[in-house]
Amino acid sequence: MTDMPKRWTKATVYPDMWVDPDDDPRNTDGTSPDGERETYLDYLHSYRHTILMKCDGLNAEQLATRSVPPSDMSLLGLLRHLAEVERDWRNWITSGKAEPFIYGGPDADFDDVAPEQAMVDTALTHLEREQAATDAELEKHADLGERLGDSQIAVRELYVHRIEEYARHAGHADLLRECIDGRVGQ
Repeated sequence: MTDMPKRWTKATVYPDMWVDPDDDPRNTDGTSPDGERETYLDYLHSYRHTILMKCDGLNAEQLATRSVPPSDMSLLGLLRHLAEVERDWRNWITSGKAEPFIYGGPDADFDDVAPEQAMVDTALTHLEREQAATDAELEKHADLGERLGDSQIAVRELYVHRIEEYARHAGHADLLRECIDGRVGQ
């Protein structure tokens, strides 16, 4: 059995949190947004931040660390995957020729992950670009019930699907981070 890191948190106010409330970039003031779209965006924003927070402070080698065999999951792979799915969702709702895979094909986002800072920087750049592009495309559609693309997916459904994807992977990121350096918290 390998040595497991000791569990720890930076939080001092609530020991089950990632950081103290004053240091948390997510909406922690208790005020919920008004409106359906605004609520979806608030949740999406929070889960996006959570993923990035779980990666913060790690070097390229740590970000590329795989979970448990035979899984190929890593935090760096998650960043690449989320960029890829943002593009894929945009392809569902836009007309014309689909944009190609960023990393070469289905599930290639986890393949060939290497402990290189250039790969980390590229993954973060792709993620930010793809999130912004999908956000901009959805912002064009005021009616959340409007159905888009060949699949006729409702704008509302795509928002919920995005929240679900980020929330699921935030859970993966929790476990990956704890295995890397022992840091825990929501």
